[in-house]
Amino acid sequence: MYDRDQLFINGKWAAPVDGRDCISVVSPHSEAVIGHAVSAGPADVNRAVDAARAAFDAGPWPRMQPAERIEAITRLAGIYNERRADMATLISAEIGAPITFAKRAQVRLPLTMMSAFCNLAAGYQWCQDRPGLYGKNIRIRKQPVGVVAAVVPWNMPQFLTVTKVVPALLAGCTVVLKPAPESVLDAQLLADLVAAADLPPGALNVVPGGREVGELLVRHPGVDKVSFTGSTAAGRQVALACAQGLKQVSLELGGKSAAVVLDDADPSAVATGIQMASLANSGQVCNALSRILVPHQRKDEFVDALAAGMASMTVGDPADPATQIGPLAAQRQQERVRGYIESGKSEGARVVTGGSQMPDGLDAGWYVRPTLFSDATNDMRIAREEIFGPVLTVISYRDEDEAISIANDSEYGLAGSVFTGDVERGYGVAARVRSGTFGVNEGYIMDPAAPFGGVKNSGYGRELGTEGIDSYTVSQSISTAG
Repeated sequence: MYDRDQLFINGKWAAPVDGRDCISVVSPHSEAVIGHAVSAGPADVNRAVDAARAAFDAGPWPRMQPAERIEAITRLAGIYNERRADMATLISAEIGAPITFAKRAQVRLPLTMMSAFCNLAAGYQWCQDRPGLYGKNIRIRKQPVGVVAAVVPWNMPQFLTVTKVVPALLAGCTVVLKPAPESVLDAQLLADLVAAADLPPGALNVVPGGREVGELLVRHPGVDKVSFTGSTAAGRQVALACAQGLKQVSLELGGKSAAVVLDDADPSAVATGIQMASLANSGQVCNALSRILVPHQRKDEFVDALAAGMASMTVGDPADPATQIGPLAAQRQQERVRGYIESGKSEGARVVTGGSQMPDGLDAGWYVRPTLFSDATNDMRIAREEIFGPVLTVISYRDEDEAISIANDSEYGLAGSVFTGDVERGYGVAARVRSGTFGVNEGYIMDPAAPFGGVKNSGYGRELGTEGIDSYTVSQSISTAG
């Protein structure tokens, strides 16, 4: 049992002022309570923002040289590395991520991102001179934007936290982090690691809670920038609140990404690539490839290969290293995904494998079978709405132009992929699909050197790469007389 009855604010653990609600963390596998955390109340949110505000306005962190902040984050990364096994076990327990995936993507990837951001910060142009129009030099300084509110969801909690918190800290900002209730325990462990790394008080503060805490934080006048990852509906509300407060905001929202399978692709290779890009974390990934566009004349080959691969996946206890598909993170998510499966059937799509019944051998837990639909059209709900579960929809097309048209016929634009025997042909398809990221013969790999983000209803702003540091800075232009 993991129990936390204190909040991490201003560099120390302390009892909440008015946070009385208890967050119960339930195992998605056993449906048993595995931990508790206290939720922040309004006064606690104020305390956290005030601590971050004081640390930014008068504390040492923004006034350190970039190399000093890099050294501090490198120290944090070393401590994080020592606790990798603990972090992976905790995330697997709280959200049901298979332990093998948790070790690789939920923990090792965030650790990689810490080191990558430190390397990027070391080469970042914090100050540059450029010739002005009037014959004088202009000095451009990159300054930290201020106090950052980082709001993260439950599906990839440490990865999404690190990709917000670390570049913000490296830029000289101070941060108030609001984790999701489902994944609050790993955020508390991260706070322990920050305390051990001896970052200045107020540099990072953590306020667990639900939607009410998020709204208080986003609307707080002491916050200068909001970085939000979540649903498109919630993102709209965040954008409105930030507009009213004239705050900067970055939004990484939903997706309904298409995999364009060209007529020269190999069915076996496509099935393997789709399985990795679409079903990791039980399909609870924003850039999952959930629409599979295949040439009509070869549809059966691709459907058969996809179905065989999905039917062979091991579904079960996330603590078992052999498990490939664990439970969904919440009961409401299980019900939501099952509802989409029934919707697909009622609209005329054909279930090739899977379905809404519990997987064999399991009588508890929030599980959904890996499900493949065929004979679908792009106007069905399963093709238009983000399901966020292990459900894939195959849509056939007549020619490449129609495939591109279907791929772009979506309110989302986060990611996409093309599978082909000709890489140059793949680049041509990528150039025609409107999305923030794209993969050729793979799902987009979230390279820390490249910006990640979407267009359309998938949000705006970029994380990762030097753009991920840019996101937490403002440019100051300085001219000199004489």
